[in-house]
Amino acid sequence: MNLQSQNETEPRAHHDVPPLVVDLDGTLIKTDLLLESALAFVARHPFQSYKLIFWALAGKSVLKHKIAQHIEIDAATLPYNADVLNHIEASAGTRKIYLSSASNEKYVGQVHDHLGVFDGFMGSDEKTNNSKTTKITRLKADYACESFDYIGNAHDDLHIWGRANAAIAVNAGGSVRRALLKAKPDAVFLDSTDKPAKPWKPYVKMLRPHQWAKNTLVFVPLIMSHTFSLPAILLAFLAFVSFSLCASSVYILNDLLDITADRQHPTKRTRPFAAGTVSVMTGALIGAGLLLAAFLIGLFISPMFLAALALYYIMTNAYSLLLKRKLMIDVVTLAGLYATRLLAGAYAVSVPISEWLLAFAVFIFLSLALIKRHSEMAMRLDAGLADPTNRGYRITDLPALIALAAAAGYSAVIVFSLYIGNPEITTLYTHPRRMFLACPLLLYWISRAVIMSHRRDMHDDPVVFALKDRVSLITLGLIGVVGLSAL
Repeated sequence: MNLQSQNETEPRAHHDVPPLVVDLDGTLIKTDLLLESALAFVARHPFQSYKLIFWALAGKSVLKHKIAQHIEIDAATLPYNADVLNHIEASAGTRKIYLSSASNEKYVGQVHDHLGVFDGFMGSDEKTNNSKTTKITRLKADYACESFDYIGNAHDDLHIWGRANAAIAVNAGGSVRRALLKAKPDAVFLDSTDKPAKPWKPYVKMLRPHQWAKNTLVFVPLIMSHTFSLPAILLAFLAFVSFSLCASSVYILNDLLDITADRQHPTKRTRPFAAGTVSVMTGALIGAGLLLAAFLIGLFISPMFLAALALYYIMTNAYSLLLKRKLMIDVVTLAGLYATRLLAGAYAVSVPISEWLLAFAVFIFLSLALIKRHSEMAMRLDAGLADPTNRGYRITDLPALIALAAAAGYSAVIVFSLYIGNPEITTLYTHPRRMFLACPLLLYWISRAVIMSHRRDMHDDPVVFALKDRVSLITLGLIGVVGLSAL
């Protein structure tokens, strides 16, 4: 049992005021450390994830203890509840304040040390899970708290509120609120004042709908094969919806696994899970629902499309869990994921896909993936940050990344020009040589994207940037005009 207290030679509480006992998960912080640390363990040790099952079977206290032995947290970056901090600050100097949590004592101690406002703390150890009645027993045994005020948030806190002098609930759900009012009619409810004005916005942000633009690639085989029947268009649209739902489930999983790293990132720390605006459990349930819906839609398209969707999901999870930390393998995987969208689109409308198109896609999307990595590393350099711990790149790799991006982009244009000279193009275009006019447009766009990244003007994913950038849209439109003129 690990208990710490401040210097008792400087009394700070009146003996006639009950001590204030504060819960941690969901109360002082807007997240759950057990879920977060378990996800961090999966992210860091994907091939040892099975151990979580055996630890859980041994008991919750053992599970928490084992995870804490492998995973560190950064108490300074946790999403603290401002209303609870203000309540604690108002009580400081008038009574004793204790931090009592079911989280592992290692994590509770780090929060205690970081805030420096508590007179002591208690958490779970390898043998004892510090929750429900155990909290009350330990408060009496270790701090002689026969009477106390308690701040909590969940069903597990109802028993403690029932024994408390005053009950204070933080962002309590409807069922918890009703049960608490029945037991404690004078209960106080602290509803966050820092909630977003539009509560649905964090959920939309979690889905990253702007990233769905990448899934329009499923329409490319339809367009390139000149197959414009109503059934084919409908199947392509369903493929787009299926991929978008699947992609959002992947983004949710990726954000859940990257919570710790995101909190240390200058922009990603505002993501819903990192900021605590969406709970980890809620995100996991939504992600599972989206994935199920994606595959159910895929069943109505074709078995081959479903196989491509499954391949995409497996590859993205492999990327999230392992491959994104591997030098160059990560960007090659990203290029492969784009190519998988093309394959899925071809399977959806039952048209053959050209090897030329796949080769062009691999090179152009490898270029964009390298530009994305360059932009990320450049941002870290400008912000004075160290090399990332969740990537295989160093800040000193910036010149190589930008050179490789340009080389891959120009290789895509070479593939495109060779395709124009191939005899099979005459089956699709009446004036195929006019397609050569697209080459300088592609060279211009790739070169501009490379230079913009070098100048630190590429703030989005390059694909998303292209769909927002006026010059990129004009260039794409001109390439479309060239294609139409060649028909």
